[in-house]
Amino acid sequence: MAKEFTPLFHNDMGVAEIEIGARHFGCMGATPPMDHPHVWLEMGDAETVQCPYCSTRFRYNPELAEDECRPHEALFNAPARP
Repeated sequence: MAKEFTPLFHNDMGVAEIEIGARHFGCMGATPPMDHPHVWLEMGDAETVQCPYCSTRFRYNPELAEDECRPHEALFNAPARP
């Protein structure tokens, strides 16, 4: 069975736009505990989509892998559980 991966992005940096390599992804606004409700967004054929909560604009970049973004620190990596 293939492992499914849906990247989750945040915007602690406060940039207007984040380039991403995925067309289906999540936005959490900021890292916990200041995150907004996590929303799952679908770009379809569009080049950009805007988060309805934090207004961060996400731009699809086909040169990036699904788990890559610019700025690179926008990809959320949840801490490992003990």
